[in-house]
Amino acid sequence: MKKWVKRLLISFGIVAGLLLAANFGLNFWLKTQLPEYIKNNTDYKVSYKSLDVDLSTGNILVTGISVNSKDPQNTNVTGLQGTVDTLKISRLGIYDAIFNKTISSSDLLLAKPNLNIILAKPADKKTGKKRKPVSFENIRINEGKISVFKHTKQKFLSVQQLDLLVENLQMTEESVEDKLPVVFDRYSIKGQNFFFRPNDVYAVTIHSINTADGQVAVENFKLIPLLSFAQFKRFYPQKAQLVEFTIPKMEFKDVVLKKNKISFADADFQNPFFTVYNTGVKGGKKENRKSNFEVNLENIKIKNAVGQINRADGNKLLSAGNLNMNISKLVFNKETSEQVIPVGYKDFTFSGKDILYAGHQNIAVRSIALKPTNGEINDLSLTSGSQSSGKTTMDVKSSHIAFNINKLEFINKKLNLDVKDVLVENANGTINAGENKPSKNTNAGILQSVVIRKVSLKNSNITYDKGKEPLAFHDLNATVNGIEIGPKANDQGLSFTIKDYFLTTRNFAYKTQFYNISLGLLKLNKNRVQINNFAMKPLVSRSQFIKMIPVERDLYDLKANQMTAEGDWDVFSDHKFINASHVVIQSADANIFRSKIPKDDPKIKALYSKMLRSIKIPMNINTLDLKNSVLVYEEDTPESMGPGKLIFSNFNMNVKNLNSAKAKGKATKVDININCSFMNLSPLSVNWGFDVADQHDTFTISGKTSNLPANGINPFIRPYLHVTATSGTIQEMLFNFKGNPVGLHGTFNLKHKDLKIAVLNKNNHEKKVF
Repeated sequence: MKKWVKRLLISFGIVAGLLLAANFGLNFWLKTQLPEYIKNNTDYKVSYKSLDVDLSTGNILVTGISVNSKDPQNTNVTGLQGTVDTLKISRLGIYDAIFNKTISSSDLLLAKPNLNIILAKPADKKTGKKRKPVSFENIRINEGKISVFKHTKQKFLSVQQLDLLVENLQMTEESVEDKLPVVFDRYSIKGQNFFFRPNDVYAVTIHSINTADGQVAVENFKLIPLLSFAQFKRFYPQKAQLVEFTIPKMEFKDVVLKKNKISFADADFQNPFFTVYNTGVKGGKKENRKSNFEVNLENIKIKNAVGQINRADGNKLLSAGNLNMNISKLVFNKETSEQVIPVGYKDFTFSGKDILYAGHQNIAVRSIALKPTNGEINDLSLTSGSQSSGKTTMDVKSSHIAFNINKLEFINKKLNLDVKDVLVENANGTINAGENKPSKNTNAGILQSVVIRKVSLKNSNITYDKGKEPLAFHDLNATVNGIEIGPKANDQGLSFTIKDYFLTTRNFAYKTQFYNISLGLLKLNKNRVQINNFAMKPLVSRSQFIKMIPVERDLYDLKANQMTAEGDWDVFSDHKFINASHVVIQSADANIFRSKIPKDDPKIKALYSKMLRSIKIPMNINTLDLKNSVLVYEEDTPESMGPGKLIFSNFNMNVKNLNSAKAKGKATKVDININCSFMNLSPLSVNWGFDVADQHDTFTISGKTSNLPANGINPFIRPYLHVTATSGTIQEMLFNFKGNPVGLHGTFNLKHKDLKIAVLNKNNHEKKVF
């Protein structure tokens, strides 16, 4: 054998001998001197039954360990107290552990640990020194009983019967401050009676956790308030809510805790129950520090949840049963937290039953189902809740509401919504209108653009009541197309436009103080109106009406077989107008009664030109025809024996260019031609004209009637003037007047033959011949 080989073998032998001697010496020293060394050079007292150390690998095996802090009152170091049946450490950095006090190992096994851990007081971020981290690549705990306390001795975390396998576990001061006491890569966990107290308000308890093949099952999870609601409001007067919830069973997998990131997949929460207690504080106290947590949940399922939200007075605000939700790729991070909706998601489904909301308006829903692209509500009920003065209330039910959404997104925190269609079926009830108070806030808020392409209302019966004047729609069917809502150009309020609409209703009714207005049929769209069987009937008798009015006023009794209008109009947008080509009223029957018994109305009575001019929107009706109608005018005085009566039958009227003088460049002169039978005895023709734009309200009116038997006017002059025509004929009556609000002048010609008038006494008996 060559000399150099022999020398090399001898050298290796010497080195190996030295290592064996060092390892034996270290083990002997550790067994006899390590407890004393730890006591003198660390913050802990340690004893054990046996200890074996392999200096070459860094492996340590210790049994029968007992550990205690030398100074339990020192909050600057992590406190330890308890026992460990077996401790096995693989590849411990012995030099760093002894000289740098940094514990780092690839593997740690704790068998039957029974430990109390007291976390060190967090170091001041500006002046304090950073604690030395504890890092293990892998940790295994068998049959553990561990309790973790904050430096204040308040329990922070505890668990029993813990079997744990974690890869790359780290415990650092920063993770504790951010309420993540541990971070790791992969895990397997089993344990019972978990307790976690993140703050002074809440505690979390879990009956058991079990992991199998990466799937974690949790039994009886509870978030429990540590204070009563009264105590919470007393000690946290700026907090808005107190929460309590229980989840009997939940499952998830692929849990990852890294720095400030929490993620897991396929979470399944079964039969959760939650209660939220509102304190009435608006907004609550804002935290100065923003959360740096990032949460990624691959898939979430919530099954059969039940919950309620209470008001500050303890009464229910919201309750719901059988809530179910599926969410895929739910994300919460710093970017999403700054958005209007603070979470992001790929898709979701939501359903629920027996949802009740008690507010200004009580809302009840038998069932609801929602997706990002559509939704459906069954058996919705809106009823009046708290009676807030001036607010609109409803007592309405609908059997079915459905909608489909093309797009819903927020751009620069502004809502852009595109709705494909909305369907409302079998809506029945009453809407009580509130006071129309001008809004102080005219800003459009978060709304940028809302487009609803189609709204359908089917088979409904709705009453709109404002000021005890109900407007009733029976058998109502309506379709509205192209609704657009958005901020005005100057951002002062919202603009509202409709492209098209169609409405039909039967047995329409509108009730006022004196009248019941009804329609047998109403059909309406933007180009045509049809009304059948119109009626405006008094609700009171003439004598009652006279007693109810302070000054003279007409009492109407109207009806018409049919009214139609054709043209183009917009009464919904900011640019309202009416432009009708032809309006026809067929077979109207009108009775107008006026009594001179009440006081004369001192107000200046506007002429028709001024009344039309006061209409605030452009209105033009090219032609209005009143056909085959009857007009009866009756008037009485305190001295009359019943009302005098004027009858205009077979009444036909043609009106040209009825307008409000609001359309630029269009003619404003109105021409009216009337042909009828006066007192059912003789023909009467009238020509009437005025200019709506004329501020002086000048008008002209002329007419002619002929061959009227004198006794034909007795129904008016006998009770009214206490005279009667006994014989003769009015061969011709001509009149031609021009007038304005100040007065009337013109000519009146009467040609008669053999006219005899008898003056009557107060009882309308013949007194003498005149």
